[in-house]
Amino acid sequence: MGGDHGPSVTVPAALSFVNREPDAELILVGREDVIRAELVKHKAATHPRLSVVNASEVVEMDDPLEVALRRKKDSSMRVAINLIKEGAAQACVSAGNTGALMAVSRYVLKTLPGVDRPAICTILPNQKDGPTYMLDLGANVDCEPLHLHQFALMGSALVSAVEGHARPTIGLLNVGEEDIKGNELVKQTAELLRIDHEKGLLNFYGNVEGNDIFEGTTDIVVCDGFVGNVTLKSAEGLGRLIKSVLKTELSKGWINMLGALIAYRALKQVSQRLNPSRYNGASLLGLRGLVFKSHGGENAYGFEWAIKRASDAARHDVLSRIEKSIAELMPQAPAAPDTTIKKTA
Repeated sequence: MGGDHGPSVTVPAALSFVNREPDAELILVGREDVIRAELVKHKAATHPRLSVVNASEVVEMDDPLEVALRRKKDSSMRVAINLIKEGAAQACVSAGNTGALMAVSRYVLKTLPGVDRPAICTILPNQKDGPTYMLDLGANVDCEPLHLHQFALMGSALVSAVEGHARPTIGLLNVGEEDIKGNELVKQTAELLRIDHEKGLLNFYGNVEGNDIFEGTTDIVVCDGFVGNVTLKSAEGLGRLIKSVLKTELSKGWINMLGALIAYRALKQVSQRLNPSRYNGASLLGLRGLVFKSHGGENAYGFEWAIKRASDAARHDVLSRIEKSIAELMPQAPAAPDTTIKKTA
């Protein structure tokens, strides 16, 4: 029910996905009458691998967290996340209010042991034709070094599980590569990561800059949520700008159009590689359950990619693998001293 378009986007995306994936089963959560009307429109009212769970309320995009968390207890968002907790579903995908999704997910599912704050993690394209994982992308605007340290640990666990890299490289986003540059948050985080690197717990590359994200310098880029969200939105806007400029210029005059026709296949591949919708679907990392966030303004094609990422994560048992990795990597709290008074004979 969430996002800018609701069921007019999410239902067609769900239909397209289950028709592509014969083993997939999807539960559509929301106002049942609205969802079933959309299914009828697409001639899929009795689809054998689509079921509907009714939720009487909807978290609106501008709802305060208080409303989403405490007043709308029968919202589609809350009901969907409860299905994860109850084991009725393996993953949840939502295009709704990001802050509300994070708050409700954290309240219902709780965080993994040793994790103070969940982070939003997604992939971005790079020149090596592979993914660059980046976190946090907006869940935590104000962070302490401890939080960025945990983001690095979670990112390392995720990439190890999904990509099969035993020691993925980690870069800390900064205004320069030199150790003396950056604010205190970055400098103190770098110290924590260097200690882990020396212990062999993490493969810390060092400071990286914005261009390194798309050059594929490291497998993972870590930053606070404010910087991450600005970077992500800027990258998406640039991708759409390049696509728009190419389309405009190649349609000017018959010579340009002829050139576009000759290069059609290459231009199509460029368009696909730079299409932000192909990278839609960010994981809320650090929760005791798989929750994926789609951009609210995405079309059906983009939302289907978010469903695919959630399905792949469930299929590869990413959650248990991340939980195991984090348990091994996350610093253990020192045991409390024994303060009991022992009696002597």
